[in-house]
Amino acid sequence: MPKQVDHDERRRRLTEALLRIAGTRGLQAVSMREIAAEAGVSLRVVQYYFTNKQALLDSGLAELGSRMDRRVRQRAAATTGGPSTRDLFAAVLGAILPSDEQSRLDSLAWTAYYTAALTDPALAATGLTLPNALEDFLTTRLATAQQAGDITPDRDPRTEVAALLALANGLTSSVLSRQRSHEAAAAIVGYHLDRLFGPAAAPPHR
Repeated sequence: MPKQVDHDERRRRLTEALLRIAGTRGLQAVSMREIAAEAGVSLRVVQYYFTNKQALLDSGLAELGSRMDRRVRQRAAATTGGPSTRDLFAAVLGAILPSDEQSRLDSLAWTAYYTAALTDPALAATGLTLPNALEDFLTTRLATAQQAGDITPDRDPRTEVAALLALANGLTSSVLSRQRSHEAAAAIVGYHLDRLFGPAAAPPHR
């Protein structure tokens, strides 16, 4: 009988190969031939699943977004009860900061995309889709929290969200360069969340 091929799994493997190259050698090292070598398949296999390099790059961005979403959900699920707005912000900002080897490599891949997008208008437009969606989502959540009285009325939700995301991205660079540890960066994020929402509640004693 002919061998059954899991096409979704093969696409995933090729995308993972792309991100490994981007995270270790930069996006300039990405080519269909390099991805084939990294994934251990023929060049024709890569060309079968991705018609051009742009399709590959788009796949990598989508996978990075999915990994980020999984990290946020894992962090939010670890909170006691349903996550508050502050918990959600802590989960999102904490997921941006590299905390282990995989998230460090993912952050390096994000950085590779960002650097390439500075001189590639098509990639820049695609690369802004996820950050803009995240900013819109958090702004909506913060505006709702403000209406509920969780933050003071003098705060501008869009500006607060943009500042927090810029803070997390800047701290990511300092963690990647080993200027500071993940724990130190997370403490800075917590400090700013305390200023916005008030100090986090301590876990109940058992």
